[in-house]
Amino acid sequence: MASPRLATFCCPTRDAATQLVLSFQPRAFHALCLASGALCLGLGLLQLLSPRRPTRPVAPEAVPASAPRVSARILRAVAACDLLGCLGIVVRSAVWLGFPDFVDSISEVNGTAIWPAAFCVGSAMWIQLLYSACFWWLFCYAVDAYLVIRRSAGLSTILLYHMMAWGLAALLCVEGGVLLYYPSVSRCEKGLEHSIPHYITTYLPLILVLVANPILFHKTVTAVASLLKGRQGIYTETERRMGAAIKMRFFKIMLVLMICWLSNIINESLLFYLEMQPDINGSSLKYVRIAAKTTWVIMGTLNPAQGFLLSLAFYGWTGCSLDLWSPRKELQWESLTTSPAGSCGPNDSQGTRKTTRGIGHASDEALSLLSEGSDASTIEIHTTSGSCPPNETDSTQGTQGDP
Repeated sequence: MASPRLATFCCPTRDAATQLVLSFQPRAFHALCLASGALCLGLGLLQLLSPRRPTRPVAPEAVPASAPRVSARILRAVAACDLLGCLGIVVRSAVWLGFPDFVDSISEVNGTAIWPAAFCVGSAMWIQLLYSACFWWLFCYAVDAYLVIRRSAGLSTILLYHMMAWGLAALLCVEGGVLLYYPSVSRCEKGLEHSIPHYITTYLPLILVLVANPILFHKTVTAVASLLKGRQGIYTETERRMGAAIKMRFFKIMLVLMICWLSNIINESLLFYLEMQPDINGSSLKYVRIAAKTTWVIMGTLNPAQGFLLSLAFYGWTGCSLDLWSPRKELQWESLTTSPAGSCGPNDSQGTRKTTRGIGHASDEALSLLSEGSDASTIEIHTTSGSCPPNETDSTQGTQGDP
């Protein structure tokens, strides 16, 4: 699981609320984390390594070879962060289970050994860094989706996304760790004012994604609807299904985030409430303690599952290439590259055809970036090139050339 309490565990002078959850069935809890992490890591790798059937065949001339595929790079970065973060959870839980004496030396107040402390801090920072970077990448994905529809994104934006995701994640992770472990790991200062900066730097990217991404996704869906309506001035059933597929993809992303991380926010709120009480073992706080322990166990189960569940939201189930389910629905829609008159006759001006084709390619690419992998198990989105078929064009020119 990914929680700032794991980093607090590295301090021998941990607070009572942190001690409450960390001492709650520690072997059973780490066994649960190990099982959940290993299962989700295996399923996630199966998803990524299995060949994905393309959701739509695109003619070579429909999308320029130099067209930026920034969204695909962002999705790969999200998957990499999730898998590596899950790997950190698996390794940490395995060490906690396999080497209890190694872990117990971390809790020695008068002399914490260097290697157990280094592993504790290193594994905690590894998990926090990768999941924070994953949240920043998901925020970049929402921003890029909106910019693509607005035709303001390009290949150069991927460098900006790398700087923002990795740079901000590293900055917040280092800042929170320095403030938490001051003046040293063996002599961490005790108190809420000492640990709050670390918790803020941990949960800030998550809260940003939970708040800002729905707004950006809503704006993107609205822009998609306007773009589809602008093709022919009408909004047919085909365009409506196209917009619904994109909207459903965004909904699945937010649903996965809420399922995997809402328990973290609830648990942290409960633990902060307990820390502010003079005696957390009072009878009046019994149900608060039970709720904190329950959400702690839920976190250990659901946090590692984010990577696998997000892959389902992005691509559907791709781990098995056998088509054992019902046939896929094909959603045909006309290309945006057609001319206003809908003809490709010889009397069309070459300049008008080039301009219309350029606008169509940009719009087709905008929609393809958003619909790539969308609801892959049930819907395929096919775009057709708006240019004239080569044989028809050649035959027309050949007929005109005959005397």
